[in-house]
This record gives sequence, C-alpha cells and structure tokens, in this order.
Amino acid sequence: MTSAATTATAPKLADRMRAIVGPTNVLASPSDLVVYECDGFTIEKNKPDVVVFPTSTEQIVAIVKACGELGVPFVPRGAGTSLAGGCLPIGGGVMIALTRMKRILEVNYRDRYAIIEPGVVNLWLTNHIKPNGYHFAPDPSSQGACTIGGNVATNSGGPHTLKYGVTVNHVLGVELVLPDGRVVQTGGPHEDNPGYDLTGVIVGSEGTFGVATKAWVRITRNPEAYRTLLGVFESVDDATNTISEIIGAGIIPGALELLDSLILQAVEAAFRFGFPLDAGAVLIMEVDGLDAGLDQDAERIVEIAKRNNAREVRRANTEAERLLLWKSRKQAFGAVGRLAPSYCTQDGVVPRTKLPEILRFIRAVGTKYNIRIANVFHAGDGNIHPILLFDERDADQVKRVLGASHEILDECIRLGGSVTGEHGIGVEKIDFMPKLFSPEDLAMMVRLRSAFNPENRCSPQKMLPTAGACIEQSKAGRHAAM
Repeated sequence: MTSAATTATAPKLADRMRAIVGPTNVLASPSDLVVYECDGFTIEKNKPDVVVFPTSTEQIVAIVKACGELGVPFVPRGAGTSLAGGCLPIGGGVMIALTRMKRILEVNYRDRYAIIEPGVVNLWLTNHIKPNGYHFAPDPSSQGACTIGGNVATNSGGPHTLKYGVTVNHVLGVELVLPDGRVVQTGGPHEDNPGYDLTGVIVGSEGTFGVATKAWVRITRNPEAYRTLLGVFESVDDATNTISEIIGAGIIPGALELLDSLILQAVEAAFRFGFPLDAGAVLIMEVDGLDAGLDQDAERIVEIAKRNNAREVRRANTEAERLLLWKSRKQAFGAVGRLAPSYCTQDGVVPRTKLPEILRFIRAVGTKYNIRIANVFHAGDGNIHPILLFDERDADQVKRVLGASHEILDECIRLGGSVTGEHGIGVEKIDFMPKLFSPEDLAMMVRLRSAFNPENRCSPQKMLPTAGACIEQSKAGRHAAM
C-alpha cells in the first residue's frame, strides 16, 4: 500500500476532510500526527496523512466516500490502547478517530440492553448503569481508557471472561459503515436473529470490514454478593495447579488472576496494597452470585489453595478492600513503567493444564534472550500476558524482544493454544496466521473480508498475511528476523 500522498496531496486531503467535519475536527500538522503514529504496540510506527474526528454516522459516510474518490486508505481508531498494532495506519491515509462519538443513546433495563456510540469508554457504561444495579460485563484491564468500539473490533475480554464471556457474548447488534459508504445494521435489541450471525462475524474483525458507528450491547445484573480471596504462593507452579483444581472441582469463579513476583514489585510500589514481595506468585480468586452458597465455594477454594501449598489465603473483608485489590490488578500494566522504559505485552492462550509448562518456557526464554519478563494474566481461561521489559531506544533490545515474543507464541501453538486471546492479530502477529490456519482457510478469510471490503481500503495489511492473493511476511515479522 503506497502512501496516500501518491494519489492525493496531504493538503488536498485535509481540506476535503475539513469540508466534511469542520476545521476543528481535523489534524494534519506533523506535530499532531506523531501522536497517532502507533497504538499500545509501540515497536511499529507510521503516521497517517490526516486524523479526522467525526461526530455522526453521516460524517463517516462522507469520509469513506471521499477516501474512495481520492484513492486513499483509511483506518478506524478508538482510544489507541490496542497492543497488536491494530490502529497502525499502514500506507498513511486517513485515520478516523471515533473518540468524539461518545454518547450512550439508550438504556433499556427491562430488556437489558444499551445502545452506544463506538467512542464510549468501557467503564463509562458500567458507571452509568451501576445505580440501577447493572454493569457491562466485558472489563479489559484498560477499561478506564479503552472504548467499546475497540472492544468490538478485537473481541476483548478481561478478568471476568472466565464466567461472563468475551465481548461477542455481549453484543446484540452493530451499525456499520462499509468502505463504499453504505450503512448496514446487523442484529439489534432482540436476541437470536434468524439467518447467519453477521454480528458475530463483525465482532473481532479488527476494523477490516468497515467502521462501527453504533452497537447494541447486553447489560448484566450486578451479582448479589462477592467473595474475593488472595492466595499467596511460593511458586508459580503451585498457583497454576490451584487454578486447574478449582475448575476441576466444578467451581466457576468470576475471575482467576495470577501475578508473579516481578509484577508484584511494580504493583506494590504503585498502590501499597500489601502484596507480599517475597512470594513467587499471588492468585486473585473471586466467586460471585447469590449470597447463599458463596461462603461454601470460598471455603472449598481455600482448601484447594492450601492443598497446593498456599502459604496463606487472605480475604477482602470490605468492598473497599475488594476494589483496591482489583484496582491493583487492572492498573498493573501502567505500573510496569516503574520497571523499564518500554514493554511489550504478549497475548497467548494455552489449555489451563499447560500453564505451568508455558510459564517455565517463558522463564527459559527470558534467560536465553537476557530479558526480564513479568507475568500477569487471566489464568482461569489460559490467557497469558507475559510482559517483556526493554528500552525501545536500543535496537538490540528490540530485536531480542521480538525474537523472544515469537518463541513464546510458537510455544503456545505447540501446546495446543493460540497467539491471541483478546489483543487481536493487528500487524504484530500476521506471520503466525499461516501457522494456525491452512492456505485454504486463509483464502476463505480473504473472501469473507472482500465481501465487506473488496478493495481492501479499510484497515489494509492487517490481520491476514495477504497482499492481493499472495502470502507475505508482515513488517513486524521481518523485523524479528533481522
């Protein structure tokens, strides 16, 4: 994909966008554009030619039609918290920033759904409906910043995925602007639409089908009560064995989250929760639901943890203690800045029983590449998040981080897992798609994308390792091989 400047000069493009959304809703100066050259995956960077902030579906229709007339690519972006380069504007062009489309349009408590615009921050919706006893169940660790439009794009999860499911389980319908400017709606406020599940196809498509402008999302009753426990273990192996035994006992916790010794240092320095810094790992274990029976489940969890060598199990005795514990977990990634100037968060998945094996492999990879790797992850569903610490100003460290990342994700595949649970493929993991899927599978995915996005003008060179009909290495993969 060549730069948009080859088919339309940046000034002409910016003027066209200003005519659609007004001069205050367009950024075109180099100093402004540099802010949008990457998302949370900072290793790959490229500036768009223009950033435009629409405030309505009609404006987005006009924007994508103009891009078609001028022959330039475009990419939608939410808050930019993506950790796989999903917002990277490959080839320049127009970045459609959806953060000013942030209205909660309707909440229907009787039928338990809300209609929201894509720029609504995840936590805003929960805070809006909390007084009425409801919440939005998908809760990524970045929920205080990430937008629901971005959650829809990547099918993100969060700590409570184990019991409540990922984003696709909570999206009833989507309004989508296709790359030719047509507006379509899939699903809606009612459930179980007849025909093909096009909403399920769109959720997780990483912005390669069009621009989502509205979503109908399910809202969930707040649990009557919680029991939140913190298990302290001498080793990561003991903590992961506890996880498998809890699930094997038929207990379905609201969440099971593991933090290893390195991440504990950063989190404790940031929040002073009282985490034991000499522990090998801690495990946050939460059950929720009707108050009756929760004490019994909590007691069984304590027994299982102690049987697996937990040296102590603490209980959050007040709602304030529980909220502080979850704040410490959900803001752990921000606290990592205390450990290194840069970090790369991976997102692999393995069967739960393979957690001890993959964590031992991660430790060995860290030693091999001389890289510190912290671990904090959704242990209940096997979704690991090794955090590789480095300094991106050092080219050798970047090379080692990419090499280590690739080895970890290859091992996830070998163990019967996948290379992403919620971050998506973006540009970072394109090289792994042929390892997960056959050429025939990938060709069918290209056909599906082409049905929505025939000219591949929307989010080009993302997710699928194709250029036309040819399989090619991604830019990130070539860097790893340098």
